[in-house]
Parts: sequence; structure tokens; C-alpha cells
Amino acid sequence: MSATAPHAGPSPIRRPLAAAALLTALVSLVFGLLLAGAGPASAHAALTGSDPADGAVVDTAPKEVTLSFSEAIAVGDDSIRVLDPSGKRADTDTEPKDLSEGSTVRYGVALHSGLPDGTYTVAWQAISADSHPISGAFTFSIGAPSDTTVALPSQEAGGGPVGVVYDIARYAAYGGFVLLVGGSAFVLACWRGGATALPMQRLVVRGWLTLTAATLVMLLLRNPYTGSGKFADAFDLAGLQSVLDTKPGAALVSRLLLLGAAALFIAVLFGTYARREDEREKKDLTFGLAVGGGVVATGIAATWAMSEHASTGIQANIAMPVDVLHLLAVAAWLGGLASLLVALYRTPDIGSAAVRRFSAVAFGSVVVLAATGIYQSWRQVGSWSALTGTRYGQLLILKVALIAVLLAVAWFSRRWTGRLTDSAAAAAAEEASEEEPASESDSVSADPDPERAAQLARQRAALTATKKKRIRDADPQRSGLRRSVLAEAAVAVVLLAVTTMLTSTEPGRTEEEAAAGTPSASAPAAGGPVNLKMPFDTGGQNGKGTVRIDIEPGRTGSNDLHVWIDGSDGKPRDVPELKLALTLESKDIGPLPVVPDRLAEGHWSASAVQIPMAGDWKIDVTVRTSDIDQVTIDKNAKIG
Repeated sequence: MSATAPHAGPSPIRRPLAAAALLTALVSLVFGLLLAGAGPASAHAALTGSDPADGAVVDTAPKEVTLSFSEAIAVGDDSIRVLDPSGKRADTDTEPKDLSEGSTVRYGVALHSGLPDGTYTVAWQAISADSHPISGAFTFSIGAPSDTTVALPSQEAGGGPVGVVYDIARYAAYGGFVLLVGGSAFVLACWRGGATALPMQRLVVRGWLTLTAATLVMLLLRNPYTGSGKFADAFDLAGLQSVLDTKPGAALVSRLLLLGAAALFIAVLFGTYARREDEREKKDLTFGLAVGGGVVATGIAATWAMSEHASTGIQANIAMPVDVLHLLAVAAWLGGLASLLVALYRTPDIGSAAVRRFSAVAFGSVVVLAATGIYQSWRQVGSWSALTGTRYGQLLILKVALIAVLLAVAWFSRRWTGRLTDSAAAAAAEEASEEEPASESDSVSADPDPERAAQLARQRAALTATKKKRIRDADPQRSGLRRSVLAEAAVAVVLLAVTTMLTSTEPGRTEEEAAAGTPSASAPAAGGPVNLKMPFDTGGQNGKGTVRIDIEPGRTGSNDLHVWIDGSDGKPRDVPELKLALTLESKDIGPLPVVPDRLAEGHWSASAVQIPMAGDWKIDVTVRTSDIDQVTIDKNAKIG
């Protein structure tokens, strides 16, 4: 095949640098957008109920407060705090009591006896079974609602600067795992000659360094991430000890130990293995490295499976090994893709056979990803409504779309691979390079100056490498493959980022089950402002008029209530006394008294009016226009 002259444009040296700059900019943009737009990690366990319920008004003080969750959680001291209207502790238990029965997860704290009337705040914080911190707060009232001085924290668990750094480490850990495992697999399965290529060595070693550093950061920040949110607590030995006693802490320590074994694997791969020349010995060593490396890679992948989504929920015993397979397939495909990109741009030696072998590995990885992904989607989503109506489901749709795009680009890469051949000129260059060591040794022995001989040898090696690379770059098929693989890598970066986001998002199945359990515990029931107009007549002189009532936002929880009174002439009118009461007769709740404050002539208001649950509420209004003239009127309104 005749050599084709390269197109005019950037030099071969600048093209790899431009490609690297493009990938770096893309990675920075994607992760910058993700971290800028992301808040704290979404909770994976959800509060499904409480007793008393959020916003409830009870006649007598309860003996305890209990909280129910959608899945197992870990609690510690002060995980549940009950605060009276002045902000003082109203509970007696430092550590919540485990009241779980069967599949019901429930924790509670006892309350002091003789608690006065007023509004009480329940603040809670825990760690979900899949390692993510969760927190929340709600109120209930004894006797009647009151003002409260309790200021709830505006920052959710896992948020703030500590949460941002922890999330960065999470993204980096996945990226490092992909490069470490995928790069090593590419060398052993596709291109054994890559063991001697410096760019390939750097890729794998950088993957190991990234994963190790990210794991150390996550281990140190685990205590403040799930607790105080302060960087200083990263070096609290007592907090670190408590982290080591948890499932996520044990997983991170196990990962560090396995990374020690991975370091030994890398040393052998790019040391002893790279220098081995006997084919039989190299074949045996390849098998040993593949088995040992596979065990280490599986163990590292299991540290995610044993502490995140797969470890909780339905069919956990099946989900964890499936998750391990999924992670290994992701690493083999995307890490191999990154390795191929580096090999095509930074080394002149990779041949068509290695590219075709990777094509087969990538196809097998996609098959595994499809099978494991379908199972994981069913397990974490469970319904079409959860697929389209939850953030997890929407991210999953985006991931599937990105995979489809990646497969489409890979189809073009496969076409270029089919056309790829090793040109005669390139083969001659390879033969010349194989003969080079002999001529170099002859020069070394002939030259009396060893230092000069070494310098000449380095110059010859550089010239040979430049010649081989120039021949490779002149091949239009190889240039087309490079562009196609670069496009694949760009899509793969976004895909990996979306995959990492999925690990920190509440599964759609859990979100729907929590919402179906008790809407008042997870989110206020949907509703809208309530507007009422009620005529009245107290029977006395000037006793006629109209009451107008607005309730906003008109849903369960806290509401603002405004009352206007107009006289018979339609102008605002003051009255000596105005009282309201709310009753939900279908549930025997109420009457709940509301005493509004006068704001202006004919205008009264009351804030933080608690509506404990949705329903058809009867609103009683008592208007007194003189010492003896009074009337009570009522009207029903749908609230929540």
C-alpha cells in the first residue's frame, strides 16, 4: 500500500497536544457543571412517617417521638433531637432506640413528662444503608401552635465545602478505577507491547495514584461529611475510629489494602513482564498477571458494591455481584478506550491487530453492560412512572442515550478498524527498529567513549521513533480512527460523569415508595391558595357584613391566614372580637383554634397556621360586633 502524504495543517506533534487539551477542557467543563449545579447528595433512605406527624396538633404531650424510614439506616448520639419552643431539649435519650419490626425501620426517643403546650421541632440526621448522609426536620404542636425560637440548619447533611470536596473525590475515584483497570486490561488482552510504552505506563500509574488519593480523601472526610461538616474534624481520631466501624469505612480501608496489591501488579506488569523476551515465559506470566489482576480488580469493584446502592434494597445478594460485573465492564470499555486513544496519539508502535482485539473486548463489555444494566434499572426504578418522574429515572434515560451515541460513534471506529492495515513502510520501520539494538551495541563497542556511545544510541532511537510515527500519521485510515476514538472518549467522559451522579441519587423505586407511604413526611401535599367569602349578620345595629379569608399556600404544614371584614357599605370595618377554628370532621381532628392579630383596619392575620393533613376542612368564624351581638358562621374548604 502506497504511503499517502499527510494533509497540510498542524504538525504531528501539535495534534496530540491539541487532542489532550480538548479532552482536558471537556473534563473540566463537565465536572465543573456537575459540581456547580449539584447540591448535597440526594438521600437514598427516606423518612416515610412519624408519630406525631409533621404539622400535627395533639391534645396531650406524647411520651415519645418515633420516625419511620424506607430502608435501614445507621444512627448515633443525638441523631434525633426534640426541641421545645425555646430551643431546649425535650427528649431524654442521647441515642435513639431501635423500634424496628420485620421490614419496618423505626427509631424513637422518649420525651420529658409534663411538657407545656406549644410547637416542638424534631431534627434528625442519619446515614443511609448505601452510605449517604440524610437529614431533615419537622414540627408538631401540643395543645395549640406557638412561636418557636428554634433555627434549623439551612445546610443539609453532606453539603457545604466538605460535601463538594467529598464529591470531587468520588468522581476522581471512579475515573482512577477506570484508567487503572481498563489500562492494565488493554495491555494484557490487546497490546502486550504496550508494557514497554512509557505513555501507557503513565496512564495506568496515574489511574492508580488518582484512585489512591481519592480514597484517602474520602476516608479522612467521611466523619465531617456525615456529621459536623467541618474540615477540622477530618483529623479527629475518635471520629476516624467511628468511621472505621461502619460499612463505608471498612470498604474504603479494604480498597486501600487492595491498592497496595495493585501497586505490586503494576510493578510486575511494567517491569518483569515488559523485559521478558521468551514467548513461552511471557505467555505464562500473562496468564498469572491476568488471574491476579482480575482478582484485585474484582475486589476493588466490590468495595463500591458492598457499600452503595447494590448493598441495600431488594435482591441485594444478586445485585452486588451484578454491580461488580457492571463496574468491571465499564472499566474494560472506557479505560480501554482511553488507552487506545493514548496509544494512537502518543505511540507509533500499536498495530492493527491490537486495535481489532480491543474492538472484540469492547463488544463483549457492551454485552455485559446491557445485561447488568437492564437488571439494575429494573431493581432501582421498578416502574415507568419512576423512570420518567424521578431524578434517578431521568438520569438513567440520559445514560442510555449517551450509551447509544457512544455505540454509534464506535460503529464508525469499527469501520476504520476494518480498513486499518500495517503499511509496508511501517512494517519496514518496525523491522528497522528491531535491528537497531544490534547496530547500537556495535557502535557502543566500537566507540571508546561510553558516554558518547550512549548519546548516539539515544539519538538513533529518537530518530527511529520519529520516522515510525511520521509513517503512522501519514496513514489516512489511522488518522480517521484517531478522530473517531477521540469522539468516543469525549462521549465517554460525559457518560462516566452521569454514571457517578447516579450513585449519589435516590433510586426511583425508593422515592416513589417513600412518597406513597406518607406524603406529609416527605413533602407537603400539593394544594393551592384557599379564598373564601362568607356573609354574616349578628342581629344588632350595623351587624351585617362580609368576611373574606385567604389561606396560603393552602396545603399541609405551615400556612399564612389573612382575614378581612367589610361592612354593609363595602368599606373595611373593625370588630371587637374575631376568632377562627378549623375542623376535619372526617378524621375527628379539631377544632383547632386560630386567633389572628389585627394588622390594619378591617384586616387580621395569623402566621404558621398548621394544617396536619389534607382534607375537607370546616372553617368556623366567630364575629362579635358589640358586647351582646355575636354570630358564628362556617364554610368548608378543600385544603391540601
